[in-house]
Amino acid sequence: MSVAWLNTGDNAWQLTAATIVGMQSVPGLVVLYAGIVKKKWAVNSAFMAFYAFAAVMIAWLLWGYNMAFGHQWFSFVGIPGPIASMNDELMQTVFPTSGSTAAMPMATMVYFQFVFAAITLVIMAGAFLGRMSFKAWMIFVPLWLTFSYTVGAFSLWGGGFLSTMGVIDYSGGYVIHLSAGIAGFVGAAVIGPRLARDRENFQPNNVLLMLVGAGILWLGWNGFNGGDPYAASRDAGAAVLNTNVATAMSVLTWTVMDIFYFKKPAVIGAVQGMITGLVAITPAAGVVDGYGAIAIGIASGIIPWISMNIVGKTALFRKVDDTLGVFHTHAVAGVLGGIMVGLLATKEGCKAYGLSNPGGALTDGNWHQVWLQIIGAAFIIALNIVVTYILLKLISLVVPLRMSEEELMIGDDAIHGEEAYAFYGDGERRPVTGD
Repeated sequence: MSVAWLNTGDNAWQLTAATIVGMQSVPGLVVLYAGIVKKKWAVNSAFMAFYAFAAVMIAWLLWGYNMAFGHQWFSFVGIPGPIASMNDELMQTVFPTSGSTAAMPMATMVYFQFVFAAITLVIMAGAFLGRMSFKAWMIFVPLWLTFSYTVGAFSLWGGGFLSTMGVIDYSGGYVIHLSAGIAGFVGAAVIGPRLARDRENFQPNNVLLMLVGAGILWLGWNGFNGGDPYAASRDAGAAVLNTNVATAMSVLTWTVMDIFYFKKPAVIGAVQGMITGLVAITPAAGVVDGYGAIAIGIASGIIPWISMNIVGKTALFRKVDDTLGVFHTHAVAGVLGGIMVGLLATKEGCKAYGLSNPGGALTDGNWHQVWLQIIGAAFIIALNIVVTYILLKLISLVVPLRMSEEELMIGDDAIHGEEAYAFYGDGERRPVTGD
């Protein structure tokens, strides 16, 4: 049944955008993780991502969405409560704290925001691969969503104090990527490192499968950034184009850096550059022009590269075993992109974003936006350091955070009773003997 407030084109685009963002997690990061780790961790790594996607969905519906986008409880979080009745799902999307609306049903918006929440946990899992207890992960996912993600989302997107200050996070550079990177680093430190033999030799078991996941991630980002105007608008088109321009530039820059430093172009390095480009443009995609996107792409191919390959080799970072370098690819790139918003955002972009006083960025003489972006980053960093540490310490009182020594040695077969690949006839995992 059609209603006056419904724009069918906007609704169709939003559902499409949500679906391809969901595909970034399932199957995108599921298969990327399965391919980029050692064979003995392929199933466990994929399953951590797969589980998080499902667990976030239920928690999001029952209490998470309203904490992130509902009526204000405190200046940084909304009142928890379910959106599960047909009356709720069919009504027009309204963000009660900010007073804004969208021409689509609540059901569409709840699902769209769910896939953003889910991928945050999936990204974070990359820092814990190869040693975190699956049972501890099962408890951690809904708790972190509740006490960290919803706070960041409400503060920046739901009408909370950072949004009223004028901090810009167009599509999740802070809410998603900085959060995942900081929480991943803190969690990696608390959980402890992988076995020494795994840290020393962690060759990917399937680079081509990793590239499949990377490709899904790149193209899925069109929904990630293109869906955040909440309309099939010209702003959506600009955001999609800027996303791909910055990402392509970052891939090229990272590859050149690899050639100069390591003397070889590495496909894993190119994938890292792809991720940092996608992350860095995310807070800026709809508020910068094409030249700004190119500048962000160059910066995201250089600064996170230095962070991962130079700074990441120092004593502190070697002590903390962030398996896939989530801190470098998401936290560093997220902060970089957020600050570059303050440097490169245009007045037209800020106006389209919805700022009441769109002064543009430093290039327009508005140095204050840079300061606002730093404040936003500082809040997200502090929030995730405190919440992640406390949650993991509390969980450790109930279940071990790490796998047992036997599980760490054997991997998937010991944990799940499954292995990623059968190398023998008829699916047997061991050679058939006998008559």
